[in-house]
Amino acid sequence: MTKKPKITFLDSATMDPGDLDLSILNEFGDCTFHKTTSEEETLANIKDADIIITNKVNIDSRIVTQSPTLKLIVVCATGVNNIDLKAAKDSGIIVSNVANYSTPIVAQHTISLLLNLCGNTHKYLAEKDSWPKSPIFTRLTHPVTELNGKIMGIAGSGNIGSLVGEISEQMGMKIHVLSRGQSSTSNHPEWPRVSKEEFFSKSDIISLHCPLTKENTNMINSNTLEQMKPTSFFINTSRGGLVNENDLADALKSNAIAGAALDVLSTEPPEKNHPLLCDTIPNLLITPHIAWTSLEARKRLLEGVIGNIQSFLSGRPSNEVTYA
Repeated sequence: MTKKPKITFLDSATMDPGDLDLSILNEFGDCTFHKTTSEEETLANIKDADIIITNKVNIDSRIVTQSPTLKLIVVCATGVNNIDLKAAKDSGIIVSNVANYSTPIVAQHTISLLLNLCGNTHKYLAEKDSWPKSPIFTRLTHPVTELNGKIMGIAGSGNIGSLVGEISEQMGMKIHVLSRGQSSTSNHPEWPRVSKEEFFSKSDIISLHCPLTKENTNMINSNTLEQMKPTSFFINTSRGGLVNENDLADALKSNAIAGAALDVLSTEPPEKNHPLLCDTIPNLLITPHIAWTSLEARKRLLEGVIGNIQSFLSGRPSNEVTYA
């Protein structure tokens, strides 16, 4: 591009709560920052933009076809399910994403959730006033589960899933991976790839680390939950749409599984009456999609966004996501 491009960041508040300097983006174009953008505001906010940056704002076919100057969509995330890739392709718009920026912190958060579930740490922390009343030196009120020797089931053995598996192995766990015909990941070939039936019935812990697709939407449902052990734990730090949330709520209420920990829901932020926000659901931990949010990860993300813009402006687009 010969002239300075117009760049619009549609939801900068998702990336910068005040500890990150986004002004560097002005070096690459005339940049406008919107903290948030509602569906009704999207078209107006990207008017005449050559490049847009979005984290979670939906860019559908209607937006694409009514944005004649748009040439590049930079998604400041790995997942691009908020972008109509076909519409972008048909309009000659390049879509790029940023991968692997959050791998260490998402794996850390996944293990943190698991350890809290297994140790019932959250319950003991909420009952600190009960310790002085104990007739013995300790409290045995809530069960503690040892992970050594347990089977960790990984669904999605990409970078994050692989790191979670590696950490789990160091704690003495055995790893197997859900076999998926469409997966191109060959990480850790020594980990057995097992059928869906074996995966759900034999795993002591199931942790999801796969992208959301039409094929795996609601892969956690009443049928798969029924196959799980009553002593098993379920972790999701990937995508909320992988889970039928009503079915999971029912499974927890009936003690069909021992517990669950989630960092994502299908709609974010959720409605107040969301089925998994009920206070009476036992053994459920929910964090508000924070697994990726360390300052270190967000700095890496910003570097990735800048790199994608620089590559595009130099005529050599990088990290392009194409419609299959």
